[in-house]
Amino acid sequence: MADIDLVRLARSYFASKVLLSAVELDLFSALGAKPLTEPEIRERLDLHPRACRDWLDSLAGLGLLVRDGDRYANSRDASVYLDSAKSTYIGGFFLLLNFHYKNWQALTSLLRTGEPGFQGAANFDVLYAEPSRVTQFMQAMDGAAAAVGPALAQAFDWSAHGSFVDVGGARGNLAAEIVRAHPHLAGITFDLPQVEPAFHEHMEKLGLTDKIKFIGGDFFTEQLPRADVVIFGHVLHDWDDEARTALLKKAYDALPPGGQVVIYDALKESAPGAPDTFLMSLNMRLITRGGSEYTEAEARSWLTTAGFGQIELVPLSDPDVMVTGRKGEK
Repeated sequence: MADIDLVRLARSYFASKVLLSAVELDLFSALGAKPLTEPEIRERLDLHPRACRDWLDSLAGLGLLVRDGDRYANSRDASVYLDSAKSTYIGGFFLLLNFHYKNWQALTSLLRTGEPGFQGAANFDVLYAEPSRVTQFMQAMDGAAAAVGPALAQAFDWSAHGSFVDVGGARGNLAAEIVRAHPHLAGITFDLPQVEPAFHEHMEKLGLTDKIKFIGGDFFTEQLPRADVVIFGHVLHDWDDEARTALLKKAYDALPPGGQVVIYDALKESAPGAPDTFLMSLNMRLITRGGSEYTEAEARSWLTTAGFGQIELVPLSDPDVMVTGRKGEK
């Protein structure tokens, strides 16, 4: 039995890539209107006949497609989350995972050299150099915030605050979830200037142009916008300990007395347990120069060094955990 489990684990990337290629080719959107035969799918997606049927049957076996005779249709989950015509689409995040997949080939090199697999690691100026890349990354961040946004809107007590800034907030999807749930709030998305056109287009689509504004800037070289709450969501895991502490000190300076900082990432256990967060941490080490996931103790240490007190942890959507700290009253 152990040998069978080892083999299954060793080839588990087969299934991952079958799914990621399906999202890359936008198969689930092609099946959004009606079931299609294998030849119709090939024609629609411009695919070669040699591997297509095995690929489709693999997706059916994984529960992502339903095969009825010679026709293939989306499963319920694929229809809801992977059809780009749906507002519930999270495929942008899967496209990011597809990019990460390529970098995992460099894991052995990372272990030997400490160097990430992605040579443009955490260089957002390079990432945002082309508008098409900005669009793709915004879709990925939308997918990443799809579950955590509603959870954060409910898990944190917003009643005592009137404003917030989402640092590195992309085109504002997280901020949109918060202001929808708490209309009294004024939101700010702070990100690099290249993101601003995508932000305005998205806010207009959501009908929130009067509730959330965009401020462009580099959070390492400029001060953070002032607000009652500063959010770092999936941001600290991009950077090393020195940078994390520096960002939290900037948050402390931007907050009024009694203001709060909110962090969320996939916190690691203090000792080996379930592998998910350790695997996610390895992923961050592959795509950044200093980043990783981190432990509760490390987060508490950075917050304390930055001046925060009343540090609390609350689970959000799996695997993310919210860590909050409060700036003392004068």
